[in-house]
This record gives sequence, structure tokens and C-alpha cells, in this order.
Amino acid sequence: MKVLGIIPARYGSSRFPGKPLIDLKGKTMIQRVYEGAIKSNLLSDIIVATDDQRIVDEVKRFGGNVLLTKDTHPSGTDRCGEIASKFSDIDVVVNIQGDEPLVDYRQLDALISAFKDENTNIATLGIKDVSLEDINNTNRIKIVVDHKQNALYFSRSAIPNYANSKGNPLEIYPFYRHIGLYAYRAEILKELVELKPTQLETIESLEQLRWLYYGYSIRVVETNIETPNIDVPEDVKKVMEFL
Repeated sequence: MKVLGIIPARYGSSRFPGKPLIDLKGKTMIQRVYEGAIKSNLLSDIIVATDDQRIVDEVKRFGGNVLLTKDTHPSGTDRCGEIASKFSDIDVVVNIQGDEPLVDYRQLDALISAFKDENTNIATLGIKDVSLEDINNTNRIKIVVDHKQNALYFSRSAIPNYANSKGNPLEIYPFYRHIGLYAYRAEILKELVELKPTQLETIESLEQLRWLYYGYSIRVVETNIETPNIDVPEDVKKVMEFL
């Protein structure tokens, strides 16, 4: 199985412009993501996908692989789709978040291993380390799964709703929280980027609901590893403490 890891890296983030190039103790964030990902023995190759020449120059500086993409992609999935379309011999594509400077290769390996099952078309990660605060935090995405570990739904709301439960909801139900790494079979990714947006994903602001809406299954692989990402400048301090 040939697996391509793609790191989408956009310079013009509305909340933190230029964040792939910020310095994190002597290395840019994009270099830290790249070096964390290449520790996976299951990835056949890794490519940074970016719309900005400054990021291209930085990746070349530290010896990484990089390709320039269109600057009109609405999501990292679309950017991955453009890169994947240039390769005819790959089986699985892993979307490695460009704002995860502490990415753990064991998460990538677990995600890729899900494709040993020929019924897996899309895979993502979930964690059961969930607090009551997480359940009610709209920035923490929750998942419910079926008996085969396929996602039934993703939401910013508490799912399942525990309004009618008695006692501590955490003791009643094994809540799942989403970890936003994705992998796709190459032929499925080609289909996903052609799907039209839906009202469901718009109201929740969750792209993966588009895939569920159109009937694609998403396998949820359980992990006990979580690393902090950088969305806004305030997140840098948290990552620096880990470093």
C-alpha cells in the first residue's frame, strides 16, 4: 500500500497570517510538522502543499518536498485533492494538519492502519479523554459512532444530548471527541472534492458532514494521544511549553 502524506499550509490565515513560518525554538512550524510526520514508517512520501512562495522557499531550505497549489481552495481537503491528482500510483492520502507542530507519528500510523480493512474509505481519529467542559465547548467537536466504529454524526453540540440523563453524563455514555487528522483512499478523495457543499455542514461549520450527507462512511480510530495545535497567536505559548 502506497501512502502519500500531504501537509496543507496556507500563508493567509485570517486568524493568524503567516503562521506556518513562525519560529518555534529555532525551527519554523512547517518544519516541525514535516519532521514529526517523516517519523512514520508507513508513509511512502510527504509533500507540503501551499499557495505561497515564501512557504515553498522555507520547505526547500530545510530539504522537504513541496508543491505550489492554487490559492482558491476553500479547504485543506481541496488542496490535498489537487496534489493527489498529480499521482497515479498512490493508494491512500493522509491530510496532515499544517498547524500541528507536535504531530505524533503514532497517530498517523494508527490512521493508516485502518486501511488494512478494505471497507475503510475515509478514516479519522477520536479520543475518549473528554471532560464535561469539552462536551459543552463548541470548539471541541464530538462524535457518535456505530457498532463498526463508523461515524454517525459530528457536532459542536453535546452528542448524545444528556438532558434527560440522571447523574454524571460521563459515567453514562463513552463520549468521543474528534482529533482532526484525516486519511482517504485516493479514488475516494477525488470524489470528495467534487461534492457540492450542504446546509448541514454550513450550519455546523464541519466539512466532514458533507461526506456523511452524500453517503460516505468515516471510520473513527481511537487514540489516546493529543497534541496542541496553533490556531491563533495565543496558542503558541502552549506549544512552546511542550517543546
